[in-house]
Amino acid sequence: MNNREWFRTAQYGMMMHWGLYSVLGGEYKGKRVRDYAEWIQSWLAIPNAEYEKLAHIFNPVYFDADAVIRLAKECGMQYFVFTSKHHDGFAMFKSEADAYNIVDATPFGRDVTAEFAEACYKHSLKFGLYYSQELDWHHPHGGGYDNFAGCSGVSWDNSWDFPDRTNKDFSICFEEKIKPQVKELLKNYGELCLLWFDVPHTITKEQSLELNKLVKQYRPDCLINSRIGNGAYDYVSLGDNEYPSSFAVDANADPNSLDGMKYSPYGLYETAGTLNSSWGYKYYDQNWITAQEIADRRRKLNDLGINYLLNVGPDGLGRIPSFSQEALRGAKELF
Repeated sequence: MNNREWFRTAQYGMMMHWGLYSVLGGEYKGKRVRDYAEWIQSWLAIPNAEYEKLAHIFNPVYFDADAVIRLAKECGMQYFVFTSKHHDGFAMFKSEADAYNIVDATPFGRDVTAEFAEACYKHSLKFGLYYSQELDWHHPHGGGYDNFAGCSGVSWDNSWDFPDRTNKDFSICFEEKIKPQVKELLKNYGELCLLWFDVPHTITKEQSLELNKLVKQYRPDCLINSRIGNGAYDYVSLGDNEYPSSFAVDANADPNSLDGMKYSPYGLYETAGTLNSSWGYKYYDQNWITAQEIADRRRKLNDLGINYLLNVGPDGLGRIPSFSQEALRGAKELF
């Protein structure tokens, strides 16, 4: 069975947002983020020189890839998607392209992406990777500098360290960092069921197609989500926490439509959702959804042929909050 056929019936997966932002838990110097904790660098305009200090203390001594994957398996999930690099530009894998990574820049010094890949192989769970292919606040030419509305911070790009947008050229970041790191992920971590790209704004059609070609060159069966941009995808990622009520049974329906109603029943779809109000760990966010809500949302999505990718956000020590674990296990019993 190829990955397209598998994805059509996969139904349920676990996503994990985990990185340097997890150390802060949504708070920095007495100020808290409004929305997503993984956006804290942008929300509070933390200079790279300050944010980099988090790497010096990042030592998640309770991290256990095998335990995470066993939890996913126990809860009936068929695949696992890990954030290999989020918008802060910090790689959670060993990267020769940029030393700003968990192996070279932290006292922990372990390649957690490799450990997750091994655990997924051991427990027969499909393995996928999230990678922010445009936004990169650590790189002076990271994208997003031509879009200024709707983000969870002061700007999509790093406008606090690199305010002169007239001199920004995303193609530099794309060639120096994005392409080399995507290539590393494709070559170094075994079979990947999917690459989960995110937030296309500045990226050109040619660049999206180039990434698509790169993925298919090294992993022909690896699926690509729609957030790669410019239509260069295999399946549609719906909006964050989007739970449509029905399909428009129309073979000509726009597969890019994310309004919750106008979907073609012939495509491949997935909704990524959170267990509270954030993707990354936010210590004061107690807005947990219940086990019943998880089961009901999964049933609603799966009845429409949409996979449910449900996110967990470990803390800075590598621990998945007990509220998350209890809700996931409870949902398995109710489904």
